[in-house]
Parts: sequence; C-alpha cells; structure tokens
Amino acid sequence: MNAEFPDATHNCWAFVAGPPGSTSRIGMSDAGEPHGTAGRPMLTVLLHSGVGEIAAIVTRYYGGTKLGTGGLVKAYGGAVQLALATLPLTERVDFVEIGVSIGYPIITVFQQSLATFEAKVLDQQYGVDVRYRLRMPRQHLVGFRAAMADATRGEASVEEIDE
Repeated sequence: MNAEFPDATHNCWAFVAGPPGSTSRIGMSDAGEPHGTAGRPMLTVLLHSGVGEIAAIVTRYYGGTKLGTGGLVKAYGGAVQLALATLPLTERVDFVEIGVSIGYPIITVFQQSLATFEAKVLDQQYGVDVRYRLRMPRQHLVGFRAAMADATRGEASVEEIDE
C-alpha cells in the first residue's frame, strides 16, 4: 500500500488468518500512529466481526494531532466497521476426498446418505464390490464413517485420499 499510495501519511493494518474470532494467527500495525490507536482497534473490530481469513488496511493522508488518541481509535475502528458493513461474505469450506468400497446390497442406503453428508460422487467403479470416490466437507467425515460402519456392519472401507 505504501508503494500504491506514496503520499499517504499512514497505512495501518490488521489481519486474522484463521477462523472467525481465532487469535492464533493475528497481526496489526499502527504504522507510525500513536501506539494502540490504529492497529489494535482495527484488529478488535475484525475479531468481533464473525469473519475469518480477513485483512484490513486503512490509509490516512493527514498526520496531524487534531483527532487525539480517542479520535484515532474511533476513526480506524469505524473505517473497518464501515467496510465490513458492505463486505460480500462467502463461507469457506474445507473439503476432503475419500474412497469408499461397499457391497452391492448397500448401494441404495449409501446413495440415500450422500445428501445428508453433502457428499458429491466424483467417480464410481463396479467390480467385485462398488468403489466410489467422493468429495465432502471435512466436518462430515467422522459422521459419514460412523454411518457407513453402522449400515454395513463394519464391512465398508472409507479411506481419505491424499491429494
């Protein structure tokens, strides 16, 4: 941002690199403003926004002291709040590919369970048994394994495919 706006007096920033509210990977910079008046209020707004994997940069062109420290805190935090109010949101889903091997008698039960686990069939092969390659949200994997074990009395094979 300094290269894009070389005449700006401050390019303050904050980020949350993880799920919403997570503090394991965060960062901020006051970029020359008085300590705690820019990066910290911006980060606080991001952490309480319910949004993860997000960064904010506020560029300021006037470097005077007329706002005071309280005014700076309101200005930087408020700028991030305004940006978040119009931010288009998209849910990030961690998907996993799995291989499933089942016997022919269980195909109908298997196919009926796909919607429950938001699974998509990527490939299927029919041989001695039926083999499927699926893609589903990682959060459903444990439940899917349990459902397949119950439906097949432990005979189904459910393996994660390394990409």
